[in-house]
Amino acid sequence: MSIFGGNQPGQQGGGRSPSRRNVGGGILIALFLAGFAICKYYSSSQYNEVTGVTQHISITAEQEVALGLNSFPAMVEQYGGLHPDAEAQKLVKSVGQKIVQNSDARQTPYQYDFHLLADPNVVNAFALPGGQVFITTALISEFETEDELAGVLGHEIGHVVARHGAERIAKQELTQGLTGAAVVASGDYNTAQAAQMIAGLVNMSYGRDQELESDDLGVRFMTQAGYDPEALITVMEILEKASGGQRQPEFMSTHPSPENRVQKIRDAIAKYKKQ
Repeated sequence: MSIFGGNQPGQQGGGRSPSRRNVGGGILIALFLAGFAICKYYSSSQYNEVTGVTQHISITAEQEVALGLNSFPAMVEQYGGLHPDAEAQKLVKSVGQKIVQNSDARQTPYQYDFHLLADPNVVNAFALPGGQVFITTALISEFETEDELAGVLGHEIGHVVARHGAERIAKQELTQGLTGAAVVASGDYNTAQAAQMIAGLVNMSYGRDQELESDDLGVRFMTQAGYDPEALITVMEILEKASGGQRQPEFMSTHPSPENRVQKIRDAIAKYKKQ
């Protein structure tokens, strides 16, 4: 007889082995987790009045504003603080507010504010959910006209209006739920790594779409506010120059290549000139 008390070879067991019961239970839990994540994502929909698109978003506009304001200090610190030049800060704020007040962006409930960061090395601009918009000294120093500044700020306002931050939060919740389900189903860390990689690629593709949508909205808002949208093409040339040609293939980048974006911007300029 077996010292472990198990069945002898050829004997029939009285039921499923514990390992099979565990696997079956794991699969059921995984299916529940995946189903919950998917249902939560697709049932959380809100209509965007400005873009005319129904989006999968799980937080309110008020929560977006709170997120942005709470993240503000960390973002300022990361880029060396706010630039001490009061006149430069005034210019950034005035151009940003002119775009908001004279475009469809004014229809949104966000608390727009515009800030010049002191960082002299990192060429960047970004927006937090809820309306906090930033541009670095390294980028603004490349501009020769107010229209170029308006191009960047209009693009970032586009991210806020299109609620891209809230969309990414919802998608992260979805992918985290699906990744967790994969781990439970397989019990294999390598599987979890693969799932995370796939989720990352999915989110990258959405990121590229969001950048192109913000370019389109930037052209729309610039045109409505009386700025020359052709300046956004000049901004793309500045970004290409700043990159030094050292870019990842577009498929693996969250930002479309400047060459691709220029054609989309030209299409948007033609579209909004007709309106």
